[in-house]
Amino acid sequence: MRSDQVRLNCGITIPVLGLGTYSFDNHRETTQLAVHKALKMGYRHFDTAKIYGSEPALGNALTESILEGTVKREDVFVTSKLWGSDHDDPVSALNQTLKNLGMEYVDMYLVHWPVRLKPWTCYPVPKEEDFEQQLEFEATWAGMEKCLDMGLCRGIGVSNFSSTKIQRLLDFASVPPAINQVEMHPMWRQSKLREICADNKIHVSAYSPLGGPGNSWGSTAVVESPVIKSIALKHKATPAQVALKWGLTKGASVIVKSFNEERMRENMASFNIKLDDEDLLQIDNLEERKIMRGEYLVNETTSPYRTLGDLWDNEI
Repeated sequence: MRSDQVRLNCGITIPVLGLGTYSFDNHRETTQLAVHKALKMGYRHFDTAKIYGSEPALGNALTESILEGTVKREDVFVTSKLWGSDHDDPVSALNQTLKNLGMEYVDMYLVHWPVRLKPWTCYPVPKEEDFEQQLEFEATWAGMEKCLDMGLCRGIGVSNFSSTKIQRLLDFASVPPAINQVEMHPMWRQSKLREICADNKIHVSAYSPLGGPGNSWGSTAVVESPVIKSIALKHKATPAQVALKWGLTKGASVIVKSFNEERMRENMASFNIKLDDEDLLQIDNLEERKIMRGEYLVNETTSPYRTLGDLWDNEI
């Protein structure tokens, strides 16, 4: 197996560097162009979701590249995600995602958030009246397992699940999640979650591995950290490369979201850095703060989560 891939508990391999396709303006041509560039550079893992609105653009770009012979479908790893409004029927939701992508299957299908929403909630920030108070997660997971049985995906997993929620899921799941995709970077290191996931052979995939600079909710704290900058200087690298290599060193896959060609190349080159024990120790001593906190999924009236502590099971 190649060093830029890891094997998941469901038997398939995932490339450890992925291109995220969420962008605030979700411009179709821009996304398609970025995917074409990424494929030429060697990216083989692409991350999308119903709520990003980028499934059609990603699907178009991949289909064009497959038809041109640039890449084979089996050499590309595509992840999409189940939105909260579809928790009652993951099979129909995934069929719609496949239609959007123009594909027969996705490689990985994740539950985007542990939040169930009313069927009409097709926007990223739910209103107070959009929440379902009962999570009914056993039924949702049974629907995810059905997607797998039907061959609509090659693996199933979750996103934004705390250690506690992972353990609860394992209590009833016939098929354990292959992946937990969460925020993870040098200033939110997820050590407890990584340990629980490792014990249960669940792969951790890191979104916002640079802290989400460029996103409305993101931060430049990671790439501007004096510690990260000094490690970068020592290795003749960039702060972004150091942050990505840290995630890779911890066994995670990292999902980077840049459509800028130069940055895409820079991110790819993070494989070439070797962080030493001193670097890792310095990073382990950085102050931690979660950036994507999910405040919009918490309220005191209709959400099953009254506080951020409830949403993250006090792991925040």
